Amino acid sequence: MIRLTLINFALFFTFIWIGCTGKTENPPDAQNQIPADTESSTDTQAQSDGVITADLSARQPEDLGSSDGGKGEAYQDSGPPSPPEISIGDLPEELAGFKSYFSKYINIFGVHIVASSDTPDEKVLHAAKVMAHYLDNDKDGAPDNPKVVAEMTRSDGAAVLVMFKRFEDLENSTLFESPLIYKYVGQDLIGIETHPEGSSDAKGFDATLEEVLHLITSAGYARAYPEVFGEDPGSSIAQAMDKARGGQWMSVPSQYPESAWYHYDDITCDYRCQVVEYFYWALTSLLGAQNYGNRCSEINIEWQLCTPESVEAGDPDIFKLITNPEYRLPTLLPTGEYP
Repeated sequence: MIRLTLINFALFFTFIWIGCTGKTENPPDAQNQIPADTESSTDTQAQSDGVITADLSARQPEDLGSSDGGKGEAYQDSGPPSPPEISIGDLPEELAGFKSYFSKYINIFGVHIVASSDTPDEKVLHAAKVMAHYLDNDKDGAPDNPKVVAEMTRSDGAAVLVMFKRFEDLENSTLFESPLIYKYVGQDLIGIETHPEGSSDAKGFDATLEEVLHLITSAGYARAYPEVFGEDPGSSIAQAMDKARGGQWMSVPSQYPESAWYHYDDITCDYRCQVVEYFYWALTSLLGAQNYGNRCSEINIEWQLCTPESVEAGDPDIFKLITNPEYRLPTLLPTGEYP
């Protein structure tokens, strides 16, 4: 099963947690399908990827103090941009609540990365470099889309990537019982699934490419462009996904239509979660992340368009959306080399 992660740390910390919680019997799908051309409300509250999410646009978390900002205030009148220094340091006071769980910290354009003491440094640095390259794809030292970074670094719901060495470390922590989950948009990345050497059949997919992107799309693009990349029914990406799934399924059906090319079947992944995963599958396939070794056959149970050519030919709606230069999405796959 391909692991989902983001949407609220408990799904978007408010902590955005995109992680599957396991499978149970699928509910009857007769009440769950809405024809793909039916208009739907965009203010839905739901569970995504195993974490309960609220409408992020409506959330008013406690003001936790300003972040370092994206290309807004932090980059105004600062002269020519330069790549951020990527080194591990101590957590700043504004993240004092995280010090009970984490001791390592990196700031990428104002976006926080925190890690436990036993998470290997090379994996924390790899996550930071992938984050930097996704946000600054041309490596000119400034975020390609300042509007997205501004959303990720706003004081009410700042984005945080959290790293534990093992899955059980996250599960055994008290992080989900902490007030922090109501104050931040978070995403987890586990050390054992982080592969600085890259994806391979032998070691598996480098989950850094997935989990970091989940945080960027949910805390950044979905909030910066809600009508286009929002995770509720009716947004442009949701409408494209409805076609890819063969209908507007508000929860996972017992069986997808044979014509569907996106058919994730874990019932813990609700509609918003499905949008997050669809965004990830489409963009990383277009960038070439899914086309190696046996990967295409491995992921075929969820996603059939594993190459750039198949995304363009098989899903023209999402291809047109994610290649639109207006949104300045990445055009190069991060390799962990930055700048």
